[in-house]
Amino acid sequence: MNKWKDKIRKLSTENRSLPGIAVIVIAAILLEMTVAMQYQSATRGIRSEVQHRAETELDMKNLEIQNVMTAVEVAVANMVWDVEQRLSKPDSMYAVTEKTVVDNEVIIGSAVAFEPYYYPEKGEQFSPYTFRTNGRLEHKQLGTDTYRYHTMEWYTAPMKSGRGSWSEPYFDEGGGEIIMSTYSVPIHDATGRSVGVFTADVSLDWLSQVINARHIYPSSFNLMISRTGRIMACPVDSYVMNRTIQEVTSQMNDTTRERINAEMMAGKSGQSMVTDSTGVKKYVFYGPVEGDTGWSMAIVCSDKEIYGELRALGIRLMLMVLAGLTLMGFILWRSIRNSRRLADTEKQKTAIESELQIASSIQMGLLPKVFPPFPDRTDVDIYATLLPAKEVGGDLYDFYIRDEKLFFCIGDVAGKGVPASLVMAVTRTLFRNISAREAKPHRIMAAINETGTENDLNSLFVTFFVGVLDLPTGRLRYCNAGHEVPILIGAPGSGAKISLLKCDSNLPLGIMRDVDFTIQETTLEAGSTLFLYTDGLTEAMKADGTLFGDERMMKAVKPDTPKGIVEHMIHSVNAFVKGAEQSDDLTMLAILYNRQKLSARLLRSITLPNDVQAIPQLATFIDGVCEALEFDAGQTMEMNLAVEEAVVNVMNYAYPEGTVGEVQIDAEANEERLKFTITDYGAPFDPTTYAKADTTLSAEDRPIGGLGIFMIRQYMDSINYERMKGDTSASKGGKNVLTLRKRLQ
Repeated sequence: MNKWKDKIRKLSTENRSLPGIAVIVIAAILLEMTVAMQYQSATRGIRSEVQHRAETELDMKNLEIQNVMTAVEVAVANMVWDVEQRLSKPDSMYAVTEKTVVDNEVIIGSAVAFEPYYYPEKGEQFSPYTFRTNGRLEHKQLGTDTYRYHTMEWYTAPMKSGRGSWSEPYFDEGGGEIIMSTYSVPIHDATGRSVGVFTADVSLDWLSQVINARHIYPSSFNLMISRTGRIMACPVDSYVMNRTIQEVTSQMNDTTRERINAEMMAGKSGQSMVTDSTGVKKYVFYGPVEGDTGWSMAIVCSDKEIYGELRALGIRLMLMVLAGLTLMGFILWRSIRNSRRLADTEKQKTAIESELQIASSIQMGLLPKVFPPFPDRTDVDIYATLLPAKEVGGDLYDFYIRDEKLFFCIGDVAGKGVPASLVMAVTRTLFRNISAREAKPHRIMAAINETGTENDLNSLFVTFFVGVLDLPTGRLRYCNAGHEVPILIGAPGSGAKISLLKCDSNLPLGIMRDVDFTIQETTLEAGSTLFLYTDGLTEAMKADGTLFGDERMMKAVKPDTPKGIVEHMIHSVNAFVKGAEQSDDLTMLAILYNRQKLSARLLRSITLPNDVQAIPQLATFIDGVCEALEFDAGQTMEMNLAVEEAVVNVMNYAYPEGTVGEVQIDAEANEERLKFTITDYGAPFDPTTYAKADTTLSAEDRPIGGLGIFMIRQYMDSINYERMKGDTSASKGGKNVLTLRKRLQ
């Protein structure tokens, strides 16, 4: 603010002033830029969140459907050999079909259908069939004059292709008498000739339950279509198996629906906006069901519901801006009547103050303000405060938790006023966006620096500190870009050590491009606190110019809660300056790490060669761990899927083809958490950044572990990769360490 006052005095002394209208225009532009930046950022964030939620929902439903279909395919594959062994005993086929239905609750019917006159004594059509109805099993012979199965898709498709296939959904009149889909595989005699098919029928009632179980918005809806476009599941029951997607969307004028329909039937994934027959804009997210069914799913959301609240907020903000500008114009008009020179000065002052107040409100809204921020956690406590010297400033702090890691930062923009506040807002946004996909502090720092220098943000530089604290272990990795060195406070009690954190010298952000930032690390002990601050603390000034200084700051630091440390420091500064005007922004951030190490109640380990043929040993190992922890069958299956996926990825990619190596899997559990540590000594390989599996392949063709990192995140609470120095002669080049954690309570 002093900067602006000096400018006003200079303008008055030189008998020059900006036109009042220019002040209003400048203020309007700044306000519009600020509101527009926030609105665009919010719009992108909402769009990204909706897309992520829709894709996640499609993946989850896909996984549920695939689990059922895979179970059916495995059950049929396991029984084909029994059918082929019984070809000489046609009447014994009922025993096979009955066992298939009894052993698999998802299968409602099973049949063995033979070629015409395969058994002359049985006639042209012979197909023993067992099905479940009203809670009991019934048997029948499917082949009749009115039910000629040799012409039906479930029979002709596998006979033609020579492999298992799923039929188009159909109403099985004369058979199961319900809407179903049939999975069929060919059966062969001793000479290898195809003599019929073995089938399993699945009712499609469960599809509607899966598809309509969850909605990402109250008015959103989900649907599923077959490979020919026939609706298999949707909110309107009368459409199911009676209408096609082309018929339902035929009333729309928007031709985009034709492309969406075609891509869904072609098994493609995508998203698009379409206008329905009533003129309402809707977003459609779609993707295929895995396997060779040809089915496809879609989630449809209303544009109004997605962006409604944001647009209403935008209107309110615009009204506030207009009201502010109107008030400024009124003040300007009244001032002109009294004195032209005074009016010009007052117009500039009013514009600047309004600008700073709105900017201050927006700026403070970017920072976390709820404390404690993580009330359900006992391993970390945080408290922070930002005391701006004027309406707006350039200090910032931020923190959040991802994958059991606390990401935090503190910074100070070299400058004052609106330019500094805008740089502060951009820097904080970059920190959030970049750290969402990167866990190395020096890489986060480098990415922020490259973006800042590329955009030349008012030629202002930023001192910045980034830290990443691994909450389960206390491992702290950090990078300092010219910022004040944090203070490390030992656990409360006698002899608590207080020291400065060792920090390398790195250039502040925004000075030059292609800077190599260094990464450092240490381990925080339970009960220790990290205290971070800006130079507004050490440079707090008395009226006579004396600074608070580093020495007074170190003496004022005492072991306490984060809030207690910050409040005590504020009290010490206020007592020192004795009411003198604050000359710089003051920001403080205190982080208490209070992880209590629990004694392990389970420690097990297994070492496997880098050969997927050894995976059954891994399954036995995981089953033993889960049994010791009293996991139920569902939890045990989830652990098997997640750990197997991670280990297979390591085997396939950490070691080049033809390389012999080992993968060590350690399981450790305490009262709160189960941890799997997967270690290999191959090439650096971070599976958390590896591409998703090729879902266009069939279940038979897709490699083991093909569900990718999505499945691991689905079943584990956190996943962490580290490339560490080797500790054995076999690991001279270093080792990959992948850690998966699951809460037990």
